[in-house]
Amino acid sequence: MNLTHLDENNRPKMVDVSGKNETSRVAIASGVITMSKEAFFAIKDNSAKKGPVLQTAVIAAIMGVKKTHELIPMCHPLLLSGISCDIEEFEKSFSYKLFVTAKLNGQTGVEMEALTGVSIGLLTIYDMVKAIDKSMVISNIQLESKSGGKSGDFKR
Repeated sequence: MNLTHLDENNRPKMVDVSGKNETSRVAIASGVITMSKEAFFAIKDNSAKKGPVLQTAVIAAIMGVKKTHELIPMCHPLLLSGISCDIEEFEKSFSYKLFVTAKLNGQTGVEMEALTGVSIGLLTIYDMVKAIDKSMVISNIQLESKSGGKSGDFKR
């Protein structure tokens, strides 16, 4: 199997997608942040000193999706057509699960954008409540599904 980000001289390269057809592409990624009871309720009750944590995390996730090509060296700048975020709370485990959906019509997929959005959103939650709980754990950042493109569809 050849690695697509290396040329014939084993040097890094960005994949040339100019010959690929544009298709509708969607990727959904998720991740979890688990924390202390105190931190969880500071977020839930909107009493964290740094402001509205979940709303800020959603904005950060959207920004992360949009800036993926600036953070991941071989990612293409993309003309995204949609980004959405959803957060589920799990009171029993004092955790929040962030979902990020990225969409476009283009020649390359948006999996990295969705995964980066989740990562940045969860890191923002950590940043905003780390004064309460430095032992928070970010975990299970994963691709949930993707559609479009030559490699076909994927669903976890």
